Amino acid sequence: MFLSRLIEPVKQTAQRAGEALWSIYQSGDYQHEQKPDASPVTSADLAANSLILHALAEFSPDIPVVSEEMHLLPLKQRQDWPRYWLIDPMDGTQEFVARSGDFAVSIALVEHGWPVLGVIYWPKEHTWYYASRGHGAFKQQGSLIKRIQVRQHQTGQPLRIAVSRRQPLAPIQHLLNEQVQPEFVALGSCSLKSCLVAEGGADCYLRLGPTGEWDTAAVQIIVEEAGGKILDSQFMPLSYNQRETLANPDFMVLGRAEQPWQSLIRAHSATRTLT
Repeated sequence: MFLSRLIEPVKQTAQRAGEALWSIYQSGDYQHEQKPDASPVTSADLAANSLILHALAEFSPDIPVVSEEMHLLPLKQRQDWPRYWLIDPMDGTQEFVARSGDFAVSIALVEHGWPVLGVIYWPKEHTWYYASRGHGAFKQQGSLIKRIQVRQHQTGQPLRIAVSRRQPLAPIQHLLNEQVQPEFVALGSCSLKSCLVAEGGADCYLRLGPTGEWDTAAVQIIVEEAGGKILDSQFMPLSYNQRETLANPDFMVLGRAEQPWQSLIRAHSATRTLT
């Protein structure tokens, strides 16, 4: 009951933040700079962050928040939290700046080190993806809601891989076993590519390069409830709130969990690089 009561207020919060982002996006009136880790941030990210923080404080004042756009507390101050919000006010800032429209709001609830609720809102398409533990994954466009499921990749068919429009394909192809025939589907932000896998529009998404735990938390529960999984580049589970840094390793968003993915994709090691 606790999780089911939270879904609607979180969806409403994500929508309001998304609408604020879209309004700024359409006006073109925003400031753009680089953070110390060289990733982009805009005044739109900060405006959405402020809106989300205010809303969460209203309907869940006792739950702490970790955000990409907030100073991160030392691990000793957060490691015993039973639950916390983990948010990315705008996943896809590069897409916002590049004017593709493929950016989204990401809000997750993490309990005892694992995401249990996640909401993604894509303002360009007025679309939500959401899930909570044990209740399935859903896509909503306007008032139309449907349950989503990953698809089963069939032997001999091309492997449909979600990729960024700005991502070189050679490193991805290098990770595929020789018999795999890839078919690439270009989309924007990390969360939207992950949701494409969750709804069966792609078989997998292989992410190389720096990301944070806020990039995977909401989609982790959405993908899992849709029948898939997210693993690191060595086919091991991700983890949350266990280190001083919130950097993720390279990771893979995979469709049907029972699929023999290691016969299709090569494992590789990658260190956490986000500061």
